[in-house]
Amino acid sequence: MVKFSENRLRLSTFKLNALLDITLAINDNVATSELIRRYEKLLTDDLNIGKVILITYSDKWECLLNSGFGNKFFDQIKVERDLMPFEEISFITSEPQHFPELVDIVIPVTHKDEANAFVLIGDIEEEGEGVSPIIKHLRFIQTLSNIITVAIENKRLFKESLRQEAMKREMELASRMQTMLIPTREKLPSNRYIRMRAFYHPHFDVGGDYYDVIELGKNEVGFCIADVSGKGISAAILMSNFQANLRALFSEGQSLTITLTRLNERVMNSAKGEKFITLFIARYHYLNRELKYVNAGHNPPFLYEMGSGKLTQLSSGCVGMGMLDELPFVNEASVTLDKPAKLFCYTDGLVEVIHGSGVKSGTGDLEKALSNKKSLEENIKTIIENQKILEGSASIFDDISIIGAEFPGGEGFSEL
Repeated sequence: MVKFSENRLRLSTFKLNALLDITLAINDNVATSELIRRYEKLLTDDLNIGKVILITYSDKWECLLNSGFGNKFFDQIKVERDLMPFEEISFITSEPQHFPELVDIVIPVTHKDEANAFVLIGDIEEEGEGVSPIIKHLRFIQTLSNIITVAIENKRLFKESLRQEAMKREMELASRMQTMLIPTREKLPSNRYIRMRAFYHPHFDVGGDYYDVIELGKNEVGFCIADVSGKGISAAILMSNFQANLRALFSEGQSLTITLTRLNERVMNSAKGEKFITLFIARYHYLNRELKYVNAGHNPPFLYEMGSGKLTQLSSGCVGMGMLDELPFVNEASVTLDKPAKLFCYTDGLVEVIHGSGVKSGTGDLEKALSNKKSLEENIKTIIENQKILEGSASIFDDISIIGAEFPGGEGFSEL
């Protein structure tokens, strides 16, 4: 009886010391490989388990430890079929098995009532009438495995959170840098010949929309709005590259046709045909009040003439940049604005919204909002409010950009 008590005390002390050692190792943030090494030593050296495999789940089922089983053992296991049926510690030697090698015991390890690991034991020693001494360690092995697997998963989640936080900071920086490429309100022309207004709202931190305004000379201004196919980082990078090329090529005295031909070459070199850019580009001469433009596959802007109430879409142009190696044609058009008018340019995120199970597209709301004598700024404000853009409308799934201009006609803006 004394000897039995001593053995029991020795066993209890061993288990407590083992759990303490593992817990201290976890608190010291030792590497996952070291935790697995200590776990394997406890099972194989101290408990004399011949074969053990530890299978855990994070994003998928994977083998963290295989001691004694064949190299391809895990590859031949179907977890749903072979392991999920076991909800309690089970001896399966006498049962039909799907395992490629004989498994004696399956120990499920649960966390928050869900199986997140399985310990498979084989080649156990038997004594007496076939009863293995391992049987008195099974709950301890289950507890130890639970501590190990939860600790490893927490380490993985911590590393993932650090990675996501670093990525978030990178995206915030990229967003700030991209926003710097977009002209602020203060940099938009506002004089007796033209008054420009704009709005920029990327769907994610960074986007593929872009607009710009460039002084081409004392009496001329150039502007454009563009949209890269696709979303996210790749679209943002291509757009940044496009912005640099546009500013290098869009110059005084050079026709829009030549500008777009060269832009197309550079977009093809950058995107390699995997993405393309649609844009509307124009130049306006203050003195002769002539607006020259090319629509390169973009949503046609609206031109509203205040006196006649006529609303026109400016669609003349060519295909988008990067769609073809060479532009087959460029139809450069011009409009003389003798009377007060408003020009409204936008990207497709403004008119393509989720509706029911599909996508709804239409310009009816824009036409209604623009067809009046209110200022362009009031029109843009109305559109933003009606579509709940700044409220995070769930129907919006793309970047939204707007740039427009008011042309006063011959007398200029009375309030300036």
